[in-house]
Amino acid sequence: MVNPILDAEQLTKPNELLNEVRKKISDLAGGDPELLFAYRRKIAKMLVYDERSGPNERRKLKALKRKQQNGCCDICKKKLPDSYNVLDRFTTIGGYTDENTRLICEPCDRSLQGERRYQ
Repeated sequence: MVNPILDAEQLTKPNELLNEVRKKISDLAGGDPELLFAYRRKIAKMLVYDERSGPNERRKLKALKRKQQNGCCDICKKKLPDSYNVLDRFTTIGGYTDENTRLICEPCDRSLQGERRYQ
């Protein structure tokens, strides 16, 4: 499944919301640049977690996938290294779930990203 792409009309709503959120964050910071930075950072991080899950959840899912796959990359079937492994989602919109992911090694991930034309 291809990631959904918003048309020009659909983009107006999130852009309006973003402007409202920016104003609210600025008001919340009350002119303090450090607070403004911290609030933006916190909100951005939490929105990413809404899509990708938190790091602890992904860490647990990686451990589960490693066990399910007998410690091997799901693509090349070679033994996975101890680090730099990637949870590959079958569909982006499906999130990081057991059913929607596989664990792959970094070289297979790079190759797959190239095939998908991601940079």
